[in-house]
Amino acid sequence: MLSSPNISFILHDVARLLRKRFEQRSRASGLTCARWQVLACLSLHEGIHQNRLADLIEIMPITLARLLDKMEARGFIERRPNPADRRAWLLYLTQRAHPLLEIMRGNGQKTRDEAFVGLLADVQLHLLKTLSLVKSNLLEACAQPAVDREKVHG
Repeated sequence: MLSSPNISFILHDVARLLRKRFEQRSRASGLTCARWQVLACLSLHEGIHQNRLADLIEIMPITLARLLDKMEARGFIERRPNPADRRAWLLYLTQRAHPLLEIMRGNGQKTRDEAFVGLLADVQLHLLKTLSLVKSNLLEACAQPAVDREKVHG
């Protein structure tokens, strides 16, 4: 039995519960967290190539392709030919997607408001800065090989 909570498990649970609550709020729109993430990222990077978008949201290109197919069929995104490369397509939001962005942003804010009940604004800001530093540290660490030098036997 663990003597104290493990921060990795707590962070995982918090992220899972945020997604769950967001999806509960967003069920009527038909957007899952994965689709919302695509729309949100695409809203900041319209005209992006599919593989670059997959890199940004850290999913496999084939997984993104399936998501994009469904989203295109629902009229949320469109693929346009890349003038610089006839084999490639660039991604854009449709007019139908823009109202959804506002709804999803509102749902995200309501979800965060629920999550942060009882936390003063300065505590929330400190938490955000702390988690941003942890994220930055991990991004830097992930760019390096994962070798524990003291455990390597030669």
